[in-house]
Amino acid sequence: MATAFFDRLADRIATIDSVVSVGLDSQLDRLPEQLRDHDLPQWAFNRRIIDATHEHAACYKPNAAFYESADGWRSLRETVAYAHGKNVPVLLDAKRADIGNTTRQYAQILDEVDAITVNPYMGRDSLQPFLDRSDKGVFVLCRTSNPGGADLQDLELATGEPVYERVAALADLWNTHNNVGLVVGATAPEELAELRESVPSLPFLVPGVGAQGGDAEAAVEHGLRRDGVGLVNSSRGIIFAGEGEQFAAAAGQSAKRLKHRLNQYRDR
Repeated sequence: MATAFFDRLADRIATIDSVVSVGLDSQLDRLPEQLRDHDLPQWAFNRRIIDATHEHAACYKPNAAFYESADGWRSLRETVAYAHGKNVPVLLDAKRADIGNTTRQYAQILDEVDAITVNPYMGRDSLQPFLDRSDKGVFVLCRTSNPGGADLQDLELATGEPVYERVAALADLWNTHNNVGLVVGATAPEELAELRESVPSLPFLVPGVGAQGGDAEAAVEHGLRRDGVGLVNSSRGIIFAGEGEQFAAAAGQSAKRLKHRLNQYRDR
């Protein structure tokens, strides 16, 4: 029987003493000029980033939007295999969900990656093929880091609770295989604290600490489960920390700095 994702993640966190998730949002027009003539420029870029950051990365989080082309999918597969070769799990940020055979098709990507983000707007049946994969992680969008997240997520239901709290409660019910987590942004520290109190057993993926300027202390204090399992993500703040020939070294230093920054709160 395959080891559950969150058990594997706990081992990885303990091994490298880090909860840093490195977001591989490898936007083609931001790649270093010297890589743009490569057969697969995103793969060439990601390989250098992984070489420079894997000692500090509890997880890699490529966003599917940057790979939705023939060469992009080839780059993504190479990236996943290379990360696995460094013993780093891969969480695909795809925000998937749909109806019937469509969502079953979407869930097949879990044959290649270790975890995925999903959108709960269409309800449990749209997520069931993901939830059924007991060895894979399923992170449910809950209170996202973008300003517009409040448009729907903060709306108050007839019960008096906001939508994001209902999503968290449902995700807790859906966690029958202990494979469900939540996406909760570091840019909403008060909501982050409330959600940790309401669903203490769910691991969180906390984006927004890097370029979006989210609260690193809150990300650790409330984003991590009591046993220390959880992820704090930075994408642009790491992979585009430098330019030119030194881009990979700059990414490695940025990942290391974030690791130490978060660990000062983890070690309290």
